[in-house]
Amino acid sequence: MKILVTAKRVPDPNATIKVRPDGSGIVTDNLKYVVNPFDEIAIEEALRLKEKHAGTEVVLVSLGGKASAEQLRTGLAMGADRAILVLSERDVEPLIVARVLQKIITDEKPDVIFMGKQAIDDDSNQVGQMLAELLGLGQATFASKVVLADDQKKATVTREVDGGLEDIEVQLPAIITADLRLNEPRYASLPGIMKARKKELKEIPLEQIGIDAAPRVKILKLSPPPKRQAGKRVETVQELVQLLHSEAKVI
Repeated sequence: MKILVTAKRVPDPNATIKVRPDGSGIVTDNLKYVVNPFDEIAIEEALRLKEKHAGTEVVLVSLGGKASAEQLRTGLAMGADRAILVLSERDVEPLIVARVLQKIITDEKPDVIFMGKQAIDDDSNQVGQMLAELLGLGQATFASKVVLADDQKKATVTREVDGGLEDIEVQLPAIITADLRLNEPRYASLPGIMKARKKELKEIPLEQIGIDAAPRVKILKLSPPPKRQAGKRVETVQELVQLLHSEAKVI
């Protein structure tokens, strides 16, 4: 069995993000980058399936600049077998990412495609669904549990939905996007880090993929969220109700 997993390079969620004065983007000087947390969960789930099913290969794929190799090496240190980096020094929109992955998946022919449900930098939550449509495959988004059948021809996925949990069955190959409660990712061990240096990391220029990568969406300006106002202390319920009515205007 072959499992393909995405691994996007994103700013560390614990870092303080600052917007450039002209609103053209974020300040990247001295900014730490990590594997997208939801992608890290997807990698962990692929590795757990690899441990259960002998002979499984886990392949990582990322689209980004040469610096994205660092995040792919992190995934390789966790236990993935090899990685593919599609090189693009400029940001690309979700549809282009989906089309790049379509090409990679068509060539690799994996049995399962794991992705994070969304990337924490743009929060688009679009690529998995677009990719499933482009490939004509089934999809199970927001997965909190994944169980493969013994014949590895289908998977039962527990999804997190607004009303609670939903169990669905998908035929493989299929797109499965990982939610927060699917698992707890492992840390890369020192032996794993040493082995990762020798594992294959193939680089492919975006131009070589052969798709139209022209952007269709233009970001006009970024702005930081407004600062939160200080709260008020009230002495009585009547005063609270009055403020909710006159100032907050929620009642």
